[in-house]
Amino acid sequence: MATTMHLDVVSAEEQLFSGAVEELIAPGAEGDLGILPRHNQLISNLRPGELRYKTSEGMQSLFVSGGILEVQPHVVTVLSDTAIRADDLDEQSAIEARERAETALAGKDPEDLDYEQLQIELEAAKAQFEMFQRISKAR
Repeated sequence: MATTMHLDVVSAEEQLFSGAVEELIAPGAEGDLGILPRHNQLISNLRPGELRYKTSEGMQSLFVSGGILEVQPHVVTVLSDTAIRADDLDEQSAIEARERAETALAGKDPEDLDYEQLQIELEAAKAQFEMFQRISKAR
């Protein structure tokens, strides 16, 4: 039997996963983070991207829009504003979100824009679209 750790993935809307995992690959702010059971304690910001974790049933994926990762030796917690199960990803929604952010960045009075927020939304839409594309090719 493989050594496991407990993973909780929570968004502002719901708890998406809670259970035992053998490993976790998270989109850290400075690059992907590989987490195994008994990992040293760690807190990291997350960038938009794919959160992958291995259960007894195989690799699973979620899209996270960013957030916080907290690692304890036997428990890992992911807090994200938005998280979407890989099976629930919608290519059209990702394309529309990207187009909205790009249009907003290109066409408004600079004083009316929150550039930082629009950039975050654009990066999240791009990451979601890229994850959808990768998963679609794997199927």
